[in-house]
Parts: sequence; structure tokens; C-alpha cells
Amino acid sequence: MDEKERINLITRNVEEIVQKEELAELLKKKKNPVVYCGYETSGEVHLGHAVTVTKLIDLQKAGFKVKVLFADWHTWLNRKGDWDFIEKTTKTWEKAFRSMGLKDAEFIRGTSFQRNLDYIDDILLMSLETTMSRAIRSMQGVARDIEHAHVSQVIYPFMQIEDMKALKVDVAVGGLEQRKIHMLGRELAETIGYKPVICFHTPIIPALQGPGGKMSSSKPETMISVKDTEKDIKAKINKAHCLPGIIEDNPVMAIAKTLVFPHTETLKIKRPEKYGGNLEFKSYEELEKTYIDKKVHPLDIKNAVAEEVIRIFEPVRKHFL
Repeated sequence: MDEKERINLITRNVEEIVQKEELAELLKKKKNPVVYCGYETSGEVHLGHAVTVTKLIDLQKAGFKVKVLFADWHTWLNRKGDWDFIEKTTKTWEKAFRSMGLKDAEFIRGTSFQRNLDYIDDILLMSLETTMSRAIRSMQGVARDIEHAHVSQVIYPFMQIEDMKALKVDVAVGGLEQRKIHMLGRELAETIGYKPVICFHTPIIPALQGPGGKMSSSKPETMISVKDTEKDIKAKINKAHCLPGIIEDNPVMAIAKTLVFPHTETLKIKRPEKYGGNLEFKSYEELEKTYIDKKVHPLDIKNAVAEEVIRIFEPVRKHFL
């Protein structure tokens, strides 16, 4: 691919890059930059996780070395499961991610390196430089019951920051809920003798049942799991919030943008001639304009998106069904 195509692949479906100038310099200096994304292995892999996995696949195609951190220790500290549960889910998650296309990524468990003495020293250094309120604030959007935070949940962001140093990361990928931790990491980079890591923040897919929430494995009704059957996927998307002509807080259009089009060249909508006949869209932008102009019905979009989600998740379901 030429340089323009590579840049488009690197930056598509990214809500924010901190900082773009640093990214431009990195791409000039380094042929194969290191990108990572960390995941708490709690609950089921769902469509929300597929957004960051898809972004990692983009970066893998663009020549980045991809590291996936299964943050087992973080999961435990954030009170999301005991060690037996975490061990089982971590194995499941790796199978799912490989099936989605991350075959060349390096999969790493947090506990494989986080008990190193230098790692712990850096955690303590950062704690000296950070107020309690700042640490708690960084966990908003990530931690459960943050209003009654436990000390373990305040250690969590320092560990995430140190992970980037330990894994020699150039770029961190995460949903927008990770932004406050990433910004704290950039502020504290000098404290631990590392560079500020460039941050890619991907959009958050709204909850299926309506505006005001996001997909979460702790709320099955809000999300589509990789374990869902074809019937389940069709039923959930059919019931999803999808107002005619409205893009904001529309989970179906968000799925089309962040998951469907990165995995297909054409989105095909099948409908009877009496309703205008079949349609084909070569890009999300073309689909969005048609939808805003109300030239395609929400149900048509739902049916087409459901078929594509089923196709994308098919290799993953083979491991579980």
C-alpha cells in the first residue's frame, strides 16, 4: 500500500489521537512501531471489544507490531473475578481474539512481568507524584462503584501506565473510557523515565436498548456476545435503538461504521422492488448520507448489519458452539 493508504488505515475509526504530531514523527522514525491494548478478562468478549480488536488489525496491516495485554492482575484488583475465573476467561479471550484476525499479535499476561521489582518501584514513584483525587478521577468510566473506591482500584492506573513502559509501547489503543488513565500516563512518563505514549481512542458503541449507556458484559441486554447464536444476534439488533435519520446514540450505525465496513468492501441491503430494490454501499460515508436523508429504512439497516455481524463472528462462534 502507498503512504496515503497506510495513513488512512492507521487513523480510520479513531475518535481522537493524542498527539497527531507525535504520530507523524513516529512513523518517520520507526518502520514497525509497537502498539498495545490492554483488556480486563472479565465476562464475555462482546462487540464493543471487537472495535479495538478491529483497530489493532488495521495497525497490524499497516506494519505495527501488536501486543495484546490480558490484564489478569488488573482484573483481580478491579474486583471483577477470582483467579479461577480469570484463568478460564483469559484462555477464552485469546481464542476469540485470534479467531477475529489477530493471528500475528503477541498475547501477554500481566502477571508474567508485573511482579518485577523495577515495576513495583515505578508504581511507588508515581504514587508519590499523584493525589488521591487525581488517581480516583482517572478511573472514572473504568472502575465499578468508584464512589466507594478500594485502594486496589487506585493502584490500577499506575500499573496500566507502567505496563506501557514494560512492554516498550509507542502507541496505546483504548476506548474513550481509557482517556483519563492515558492522560495521567503522559503526565507521569518523565517520573518513570519513559516517553509519553501516543494514544488512540476509539468510539464507544452505544448500548443496544437506547441512548445513555454503553455495551457492557455485566449487562447482557446491552451487548452482542461472540457466543450469541445467529438467532440471538438478529433478535438483539432488530430490537436495537435506531431512530430514522439520526446518527447520534445509534448503536446500529455505530456498528456499521466501526466493525462492518473495516471487514467488508460492500454493505448489501436486500429489499423488495416495491420498497426500492436492493442497495449497495461502498463506504460508511455513503451509507450515513443515505440514512440521514431517510432514503433507507432502519429495519433495512438492521437486517444488513445483523448479517455482517454474524459473518464476522462466525469464526469465533466455532470455538464456543
